[in-house]
Amino acid sequence: MIENKIGITLGCPAGIGPEVILKSLQHFQEKFPEVLSSLLIIGDARVIEQRAKWLGIKIPPELEILSLTEIEVKPGEPSVDGFKAMGLFVQKAIDLAKEGKIKAIVTGPISKEGLEKVGIKYKGHTEWLAQELGAKDFVMSFYGERLKVSLVTTHIPLKEVPEKITADKVFATAKLSFEFLLKLKVLNPKIALCGVNPHAGEGGLIGEEEKTVLKEAITLCQKAGLPVYGPYPADSLFFWAYQGRYDLVVAMYHDQGLAPFKLIHFEDGVNITLGLPVIRTSPCHGTAYDIANKGVANPSSFIQAIHLAYKLIQV
Repeated sequence: MIENKIGITLGCPAGIGPEVILKSLQHFQEKFPEVLSSLLIIGDARVIEQRAKWLGIKIPPELEILSLTEIEVKPGEPSVDGFKAMGLFVQKAIDLAKEGKIKAIVTGPISKEGLEKVGIKYKGHTEWLAQELGAKDFVMSFYGERLKVSLVTTHIPLKEVPEKITADKVFATAKLSFEFLLKLKVLNPKIALCGVNPHAGEGGLIGEEEKTVLKEAITLCQKAGLPVYGPYPADSLFFWAYQGRYDLVVAMYHDQGLAPFKLIHFEDGVNITLGLPVIRTSPCHGTAYDIANKGVANPSSFIQAIHLAYKLIQV
């Protein structure tokens, strides 16, 4: 293995992860064969071979596979063995990253419920990688050609959102997002903040956060020279960003940012964790057990996740 490898975790073996990975490999073999030598599949060789045979896809001979398990699995039928395996795949990728043997991780979809069932304490990849890789400030961000979104808060109940939004947290989110845009070579990037409340608080009539926490956050950003504007009403801001007025939107909570993002980039959007010592991308979909035995999974999001990781390891 070499340092600029991209480790691709298989995800839950019973989900669509193996299928979209194989379809992605087929895409790169046909259109961007130079990428294949950078890829390392971290998973179960037998699962990959069985799924490839079922899909009628030929595994590229130059592909490197690090096989950690040898389990029996049926597409669409999640099991404890599969949940344990998906955890092993992620942890191995983390270990390889710590050792400097991979420069990026593209994670296949896992089941949060499955993690809990096998005693893994993390709610998902983002928190898991951040904790294991020692990231103090990290951001869940989403990349699409027409829209880019970063989240201040992630997987928490809506009622807890206001207390979790602090000026320092908003500032850290904006700072990491700005650095990401620079890596993408965006010229003169502009970042806009969503308000917390409807109409961005309407001058304090519908909430105070815009006049207190977000005002303080904007001041911190300005002092640091960050091109951050707002806060603006979310219902207008995403339209402005889609039109190109802003390069990235900082949303205050999960569905505020993800609903408009997925409306536009449901099939080709990429999840990226900012602030890690390695690059981490993933598709924007889950395990999709309901279609895992049908062969109809769309690989577009996974293809874009690999493309973005490959682009960023060149920076």
